[in-house]
Amino acid sequence: MQSVTFMVKSVWQRLRTSVGWCKTQLPQVSTSLRQKSNTSIRQSTKSANQSTGLYVISRHTPFNQTQIAILFTVLLLTAILGQRFYNQPALTVGTIATDTFYASHDVTLPDLITTEENRQAARSGSIIVLQIDQETNQTILTEAKNILSQGSILRQKAGTIPYLPTTQLSTRTQRYLRQASNPDWQELWQLAQTPTVTSSILQQGTNGSLQERINRLSSSQRIALDELLRLRERTPSFSMATFRSQVEAHRTQYAATKRQLLSLNTRDGLQPLDDRFFDVSDADWQAIQTASRLVLERMLTQGIHEGIPGSLWEQAIEKQLEGTLNLTVPLGLETNELIAQKKTAREITARIVSSVLRPNLIEDQEQTRLRAEQVENEVKTVTVSVEQGDAIVKKGEPITQGDFVLLDYFNLTQRRFNWLGFTGFGVLVSFGVGALLWIDHWQKGGLRQRDHILVLCLIVSVAVLMALKIPGLGLPAVGLLLGSFYGYILATVTIGLLVILLPVGGSVAVLPLIAAACAALVGAWIAPRLRSREEFALLGGVVGLTQGVIHLVLTLMFNSVAASVWYTVLRDSALFGVYGIAWSIVALGVSPYLESFFDVVTPIRLAELSNPNRPLLKRLAADAPGTFQHTMFVSNLAEAAARALGHNVELVRAGTLYHDIGKMHDPLGFIENQMGGPNKHDLINDPWVSADIIKKHVTEGLMMAKKHRLPKAIQAFIPEHQGAMLISYFYYQAQEIGSQNPEMSIREEDFRYDGPIPQSPETGIVMLADSCEAALRSLHKEACAEEAYAMVNKILRARWKDKQLIDSCLSRKDMDIIANVFVQVWQQFNHKRIAYPKAALTAQ
Repeated sequence: MQSVTFMVKSVWQRLRTSVGWCKTQLPQVSTSLRQKSNTSIRQSTKSANQSTGLYVISRHTPFNQTQIAILFTVLLLTAILGQRFYNQPALTVGTIATDTFYASHDVTLPDLITTEENRQAARSGSIIVLQIDQETNQTILTEAKNILSQGSILRQKAGTIPYLPTTQLSTRTQRYLRQASNPDWQELWQLAQTPTVTSSILQQGTNGSLQERINRLSSSQRIALDELLRLRERTPSFSMATFRSQVEAHRTQYAATKRQLLSLNTRDGLQPLDDRFFDVSDADWQAIQTASRLVLERMLTQGIHEGIPGSLWEQAIEKQLEGTLNLTVPLGLETNELIAQKKTAREITARIVSSVLRPNLIEDQEQTRLRAEQVENEVKTVTVSVEQGDAIVKKGEPITQGDFVLLDYFNLTQRRFNWLGFTGFGVLVSFGVGALLWIDHWQKGGLRQRDHILVLCLIVSVAVLMALKIPGLGLPAVGLLLGSFYGYILATVTIGLLVILLPVGGSVAVLPLIAAACAALVGAWIAPRLRSREEFALLGGVVGLTQGVIHLVLTLMFNSVAASVWYTVLRDSALFGVYGIAWSIVALGVSPYLESFFDVVTPIRLAELSNPNRPLLKRLAADAPGTFQHTMFVSNLAEAAARALGHNVELVRAGTLYHDIGKMHDPLGFIENQMGGPNKHDLINDPWVSADIIKKHVTEGLMMAKKHRLPKAIQAFIPEHQGAMLISYFYYQAQEIGSQNPEMSIREEDFRYDGPIPQSPETGIVMLADSCEAALRSLHKEACAEEAYAMVNKILRARWKDKQLIDSCLSRKDMDIIANVFVQVWQQFNHKRIAYPKAALTAQ
């Protein structure tokens, strides 16, 4: 608040000089303006812009007055937006100290900026709190149980070892013969049945092809062949045939079981067992099952994180297996065979465990949130201290944040008003004001002075909110209001200029500023299309959602956010979205007051004014029903013509509904309200009095419009739809009286409306529609389109020749379009119907 107070005082002091100059110059300007007002500024010019829904009245402003207004605007915006340049320190963080600065006394100060940075870093780097997913654990244990049980079943199907008496063949040889390939088995059997092959030849060797076949055998095959030869020597031939049948039967059973083993896969597609587990003993298989369950339970209890690489899993499993896998050691087993047995069992167990093991840790969101808050709260406030006489910073050293806090406390930062920066910022503001004025000129919107003041007030309000550090800076409200009042182009340019000027002239966070600006642009783009306050309220939700989403996206793009603080980011973005909705509610609430105070006519306001339940329109329908029906038909004609020419249909509709409200002062003075009764003007029998009654509906209508606070854009339709036309009926009646009294002077201006003539296409269209309405109604039912067109065209030419449309911006080409449209509307109302027979009518 101290900075705001200082800023206001500085602005006031620097504007007093400009105000004093204006006091000396404005009297001269005012005298010049009064002299010119009787000549060059007699009439108002109006324009309608359908694309923006804006209808305003603009007055030509003298050049000197315009210069003064622009200069004042630039000075005011520079002073309000350039908050950075007031009391700006010459020595800031990162600059080189120009001298050695010493402390005048002991002091300890909090470094709020560093503290906030530390807290932000703590939030960003907060640790994720994990918990074990019991459902995943149960799935893993169930899958392991199924694998072990299926493994036991397959071992039973494959048969046990030994499947022959060990007196015939050793266990090792039986295991080899069961799993040997068919070619190897056939080769061994043929050699074993060859009479010339004996155990001695196998050990001593021989010559020839037989020796080559023996030399190609592996060590396991040599051992198996040796045992087969010894068995042949002590077994009859018929017993050897039985032996072969037993071996081949077991080999067939083993091969079928092995194929079933290949189809055993885990949920992840891994194969947990290979054919080696068939070779382990039953005792070892029981030990493998026990060790597998125990290792799984231990590792799942400790928890497995998703980011752990597979190599670390394998190392952990190996460590867990140490001392866990207890194997039965047969007597007489050699050392090498014992090592191989243990290695095989360990590998089988590790494969089973690793095939089903998967991460079972998930984030505990509630504990993570509490942990992040705890870490943030544990960050202590950073303080900087210095003792009396100590150097805060030495000459030539860069100033750190802590140094700056101390220097600023001792008033050593050389704070001053930055004239150079302020001047440069003023130049930037001048370009911004020039851009807004150019956009207004390019749009040909004809903004009035009060419209410029409204835009200026909205910009100033943003600057004030920046000084008060209000979230969002009200940009969504500014975008909605400007878009609704003046169209999305002017609103977009204004928001763009604020996005540029605010960070340069003040201290604002860039990401929230961009998010608020994007929401404002969305509101400015959609607002001109709205036709009700309800739609405006719904748009507020869209604006808030846009602001929250953009804030979230920008935060994730430009900040490193740890997964543990996701909830914080989402919370902040959601809160920022709520701010957007809140500013939209503010815009919705203040828009009716701004529309009324600044006399701004928007599509929404025009739609509200066109509601036939408005008190003034209900009174018109009750007190002057003929005029009301006339008004409705004129409205249909004028709307269709405005739509065909691309003008403001909403403005034409609303203006037409109110253009004849003055007839309520004397409804019977107008023929449409007499309902077949006596004509009041026949009883008066004075054309001058009758003309005054007719003309009075304009003045009375203006009084009613002002009383009911109708916008000036609507009020303009009341006099301009009549322009300066001649009330021909009573004028010709007066001429007849004058012909009988030569001394009587007949003045045409007594029978003309006071004007002004139409100043916009919209009021010009209503004038033509009002003139043609009675003529079109007077046509007989059998009249064709050519007759209607001829009559309408005749009326339009008469208004053109009477120079009633010279200021309306309507062209001769437009006259032809209007005539065709009027005839089309007349045809729609004058369509033919089937004549009902009298009998049918009687029956009804």
